Amino acid sequence: MAVELSSKSAYIIPLCPLVASCLTGSFSFFFPKATRSLRRLCAASNIFSLVVAMSISFVLVWKQTATHSIQQYLWAWIPKSDFRLKIGLLIDPLTLVMSILVTTVGIPVMIYSDSYMCHDQGYARFYAYLSLFTASMLGLVFSPNMIQIYVFWELVGMCSYLLIGFWFARSSAANACQKAFVTNRIGDFGLLLGLLGIYWITGSFDIYELCDRFFELTSNGTANPIFATTIALLLFLGPVAKSAQFPLHVWLPDAMEGPTPISALIHAATMVAAGIFLIVRIFKLFSTLPAVMSTISWVGGVTTLSGATLALAQKDLKKGLAYSTMSQLGYMVLASGIGASQSALFHLITHAYSKALSSSGSGSVIHSMEKVVGYSPNRSQNIFFMGGLRKYMPITGITFLLGTLSLCGLPPLACFWSKDQIITESWSNSPYLGLIASGTAGLTSFYTFRIYLLTFEGDFRAHQINYKESYTFSPPENVIHSWGGGQLDLLLKQTRNNFTSPEKKREELLEIANFGTVPTSRRGRSYETIHFYSGRNLLYPQESNSCMVLPLIILAIPTLFGGLIEINSVQKGYGLNLLLDWLISILSLPEVHKHFEKLLEILISSIPSLSVSLIGLSISLKVYGHLDNIFDTKADEKLGGGDLKIFLVYARNWSLNRGYIDYFYKIYFVRSVISISKLISHLDQWIIDGFINGAGALNLFGGESIRHAKSGRISQYLFGLVIGTVVLLQLVVDFPIPPLP
Repeated sequence: MAVELSSKSAYIIPLCPLVASCLTGSFSFFFPKATRSLRRLCAASNIFSLVVAMSISFVLVWKQTATHSIQQYLWAWIPKSDFRLKIGLLIDPLTLVMSILVTTVGIPVMIYSDSYMCHDQGYARFYAYLSLFTASMLGLVFSPNMIQIYVFWELVGMCSYLLIGFWFARSSAANACQKAFVTNRIGDFGLLLGLLGIYWITGSFDIYELCDRFFELTSNGTANPIFATTIALLLFLGPVAKSAQFPLHVWLPDAMEGPTPISALIHAATMVAAGIFLIVRIFKLFSTLPAVMSTISWVGGVTTLSGATLALAQKDLKKGLAYSTMSQLGYMVLASGIGASQSALFHLITHAYSKALSSSGSGSVIHSMEKVVGYSPNRSQNIFFMGGLRKYMPITGITFLLGTLSLCGLPPLACFWSKDQIITESWSNSPYLGLIASGTAGLTSFYTFRIYLLTFEGDFRAHQINYKESYTFSPPENVIHSWGGGQLDLLLKQTRNNFTSPEKKREELLEIANFGTVPTSRRGRSYETIHFYSGRNLLYPQESNSCMVLPLIILAIPTLFGGLIEINSVQKGYGLNLLLDWLISILSLPEVHKHFEKLLEILISSIPSLSVSLIGLSISLKVYGHLDNIFDTKADEKLGGGDLKIFLVYARNWSLNRGYIDYFYKIYFVRSVISISKLISHLDQWIIDGFINGAGALNLFGGESIRHAKSGRISQYLFGLVIGTVVLLQLVVDFPIPPLP
């Protein structure tokens, strides 16, 4: 009875952040002044709601390990009709794993957001969106049927639209959220068609029921294989868009226009994780169709390789991490396509903590760099303006390094265990997929360690002179910045940095630090009044405050030890295998040797993939380990010239131009749609509207002419009647009607 009671209380998990979001949003809308004065209380209530949800999730996990049961609690939604639909809760191992993942990542991100967004005018609105985002994801993972999944699927997409475009007055953010929305419409439309098709075949929306019926119908040949394959591919189209798989990945890098806490949450435990969750949830349906499984695996393979190549030469810190997320999501989809859904889920968990740590670390860096180079993302997020930050931000640097090494796949960090499983199973399934998975591991080590080296090692480069490219501060738009309008009167209007000497640069920076403004008249340079936030030293960045550093430390713990938590089966249960074995071996000394042999066996089997990762890391260290200049071209000089240098130039152009995929879409899809829209608009305007407007104009002019012909005098009407009668009689006399035969 206790277990049943605890399981029934699972509805509190998505309800807590939902209530907090509604209350915060309502108070912010109806009582804006009071909400601004009590905004820290709003943040605390939202964080507390997620803590309650996390606590209940852990209680349910503890009960689940004892019972290994699958429970559903359903309520009739449409009871009195031929089409009956129920809503409720599904509690199984997969649900609880995802619930813990969402809550344990969401809590540090919410704590982190308090400091990151503290000066923003939309502080309370941000927390309302953030809680609604987590509530939507939790509702998605607890859904027992596909209709309920689709409802929360759309809510997750809506929240991502609101959060990516949080600073909607900035044109780049507005364009980014629209791009994410439109791209996901393609996948969501395919998912909707797939849901209708699966109901046509199975007659049910219940997840377990439709998977069992679909498996039975396709196994005995009752269902048309072509139709069944089409339906499965349409269902897969939803995760392709939501989890940023090729070719619908183009929205993910632009989604970095949102505040950095949102980037951490989207890339770790919410939006992109929703697609992987759906694939694992209905994996039994996909596994019955070899063509669909092959398609899934190759989409994942192409995505993981293309994401790695696109990240090789990125200058923007957050976009480099975005392409890293795209590549790691490709690993998960690839694993699902070769039948290793357990490994896909395992990598989803380990990657979530590692990427949340890296994304939050990047936000800490950007937060500090803005006070040195200004608030333009072209500067504050440009890794070539950074360097040597580990000396000024030691905690951020160490935690970011842990996240980097985990993404590289080095033991004993979290991503090593899951990535090695996927690479091993890829080789056993297909040598081509194995080659892609192993090669991508080397590329991942190269570009992730490149980001770390250029950001945290070497010398601080923002004060160096003779920049190769003419970086300028973007003109300030009417934007609500992350530090609000009160601290920043006017942002760097039409400014260009080309100082003639380091001494002059240091002198001007000292003036800025002392007076908070740059003089309006300087020889050879165009300045207008520039006001900086002058509360701290502007020459070098400084470590972020405790509200931002504490979440980094919290996320570093699962990044270190999360890989030791291995999932047995998403169908029958799960446990803390390797970690639990080691804890038992501490109490039982004879078991130490057995578990040490097990660990040694895992490490030996991972030598090939680990060697590839170490090679990529070594190349990155050789190329970028001693770069003290801002020039990226110095990197290829270190590797020599000739064909290798030409290859590096092509690789850089490929990466910086996003693989030319956006250009292709713009030329062949966007322009085509615009041309067709203009044609239809002209057709509607000149033909359809022209016909209707012409008929109306004809009636108008006809009525006006008749109106002027009428005087209202009866004598004139009688005279006209007589004249008409006489004319008619004369016509009858002149042209008599012939008699009928």
